[in-house]
Amino acid sequence: MTGPQRHAPAALADQVAEIARAAGAVILAVRARGPAVRTKADRTPVTDADEAANALISARLAALTPDVPIVAEESAGGAPVPGARFWLVDPLDGTREFIAGRDEFTVNIALIEDGQPVLGVVALPAQDELYVGVAGAGAWRRRGDGARAPIRARAVPAQGALALASRSHGSARTDAWLAEARVGRIARAGSALKFCLIAAGEADLYPRFGRTMEWDTAAGHAVLAAAGGSVRTVSGPDLAYGKPGFANPDFIARGADALRPRSARPGTGRSRR
Repeated sequence: MTGPQRHAPAALADQVAEIARAAGAVILAVRARGPAVRTKADRTPVTDADEAANALISARLAALTPDVPIVAEESAGGAPVPGARFWLVDPLDGTREFIAGRDEFTVNIALIEDGQPVLGVVALPAQDELYVGVAGAGAWRRRGDGARAPIRARAVPAQGALALASRSHGSARTDAWLAEARVGRIARAGSALKFCLIAAGEADLYPRFGRTMEWDTAAGHAVLAAAGGSVRTVSGPDLAYGKPGFANPDFIARGADALRPRSARPGTGRSRR
């Protein structure tokens, strides 16, 4: 007897993209009538839009790949067996942006294999945009019902790197890192959109010092890596997935050749270029 069919990431991309778009439509419907907001045990906000999108995505992924476990922000269980294949889902990344009435919230779906994201879909429902990255097959963006357009991380422009920082989760350590880095300017953005802007060649760096969870980063990581960029811990290795508790260490997302700061950590001395 043969085991369950193992779908290649590229073969799943279009179907996962449609799942993300459907979840985005659910989120927009909740926004139109006014979301109900409550505070979770970890003191972060959650809305009925998060929960409705989570239910839709979980059901459809389970139907698409019944043998692949699903780890989602609103229904996270224990860590999968090391090296196992699993889905990582943030049904509404940027809940604070969503509650505040801004459009920088996303639907994030990633497929993890051997600790790395091999497929990522990031949908921006309010902007009708979709970003997809597949390891070995590249990354693309689709606006509305238009054709998908390949995207690629850029070389740093002559005027200097554009660094992105979190709009809702700033920190003194991030500010210190940015002060050490050779950047032309700094812009603020919310959610996994930051990874996508670097992947699309519209920005160059995104340092993150402070708490994030794997479902916050996996889909954007996949898109950026497929576009020629990287997401690495401050000490150098690629950000990995399937860790106990799903919490990320500090990390730096970079475009194709984004300049490194004069020190890996603020105040630690010489350049690591």
